[in-house]
Amino acid sequence: MGDGNGVERLLDIMARLRDPEGGCPWDVEQSFESIAPYTIEEAYEVEDAIRSGDFRQLRDELGDLLLQVVFHSQMAREARRFDFSDVVTSICDKLVRRHPHVFGDAQIDSARAQTDAWERQKADERAREGARSVLDGVPLGLPALLRARKLVSRASRAGFAWPEADDAVDKVAEELAELRDEIATGDRARLGEELGDVLFAAASLAQRLELDAESALRGAASRFEERLRRVESDLAREGRTIAETDAAELQSRFREAKRAD
Repeated sequence: MGDGNGVERLLDIMARLRDPEGGCPWDVEQSFESIAPYTIEEAYEVEDAIRSGDFRQLRDELGDLLLQVVFHSQMAREARRFDFSDVVTSICDKLVRRHPHVFGDAQIDSARAQTDAWERQKADERAREGARSVLDGVPLGLPALLRARKLVSRASRAGFAWPEADDAVDKVAEELAELRDEIATGDRARLGEELGDVLFAAASLAQRLELDAESALRGAASRFEERLRRVESDLAREGRTIAETDAAELQSRFREAKRAD
């Protein structure tokens, strides 16, 4: 394991990189806005390492993600807004505040109960901060599927939810029917709206089923990739490519690959 002074060393390195006198020109030029995309990217790379089960990669990617926190904290320190120690204090206070069953006298005996309590505490905090809607505070910059999930989750906790899973399934079918009707008109703007409604209805269904829509879609994408690669390999052995094969045969081969799974 590493030594206990690692964080201080990292903070010192970051401060030196950001030093206008002798620091790194690239690091000095960065801003919160320019670094934000890297922060998001590193979070995805952490998830990818977890999915791969590669703990050495996970260690390295967590380091990259920590660098993002340190980078933002250093820029905030330079602007005299806050520093890394303030970030640590903030999350420590939040963890204690949101776990009264561990650090206080509250009684919570299941993970589901803790999730519900956590969400209630967050809602109370938003209300104290002046939130006027249960949807306030859901970031616009989230990936669309994740933002849809959070919006539906917030609405559901407030009481706006499908009574039964079948109702959510019916809503997906309803939106698909509306999309089919719009296809005949060729109105691109309306098509985009209806397609968005289909995707949002699917996200709502995932929430009602207590499934992670992002994970479900990633799984579907992985299965599609694996099956199409199998079709490509089979065609290659015959000296052909996808571009040289008609659509009907491709669909038939794809179905075969799906059955093989």
